[in-house]
Amino acid sequence: MKHSAEVQESRHDGLKWAAVVTLLVLAVVGNTYFADQALLYRVLGVVALCALAGVVALTTARGRELAELARAAKKEIQRVVWPTRPETVQTTAIVLVAVLVVGLMLWLIDTLLGWAMSGVIG
Repeated sequence: MKHSAEVQESRHDGLKWAAVVTLLVLAVVGNTYFADQALLYRVLGVVALCALAGVVALTTARGRELAELARAAKKEIQRVVWPTRPETVQTTAIVLVAVLVVGLMLWLIDTLLGWAMSGVIG
């Protein structure tokens, strides 16, 4: 996995980002303009334009870095040792018991303080 401190941007990245913004604006404006059309067609149009904008964005230097980051994250997730079902159940039970105990203690303290204040106030 290589890291670069500086992103090497090509000469056309600015134009590509302008195209991405244009496609997204076109999706929003087109959805509003064609409001009298069936919802299915508008959704398909917006999804198609957003997908096209995503493809164009991924061809930029920053987009390629994002794709590489996603691949590295997927590899890292595969290396994680996930807990087994019994470990998950035991941990959940411990947390629930702890919450119950703390809740009961707070209820008891609140009740005692309320009783003490009632005695003081009269």
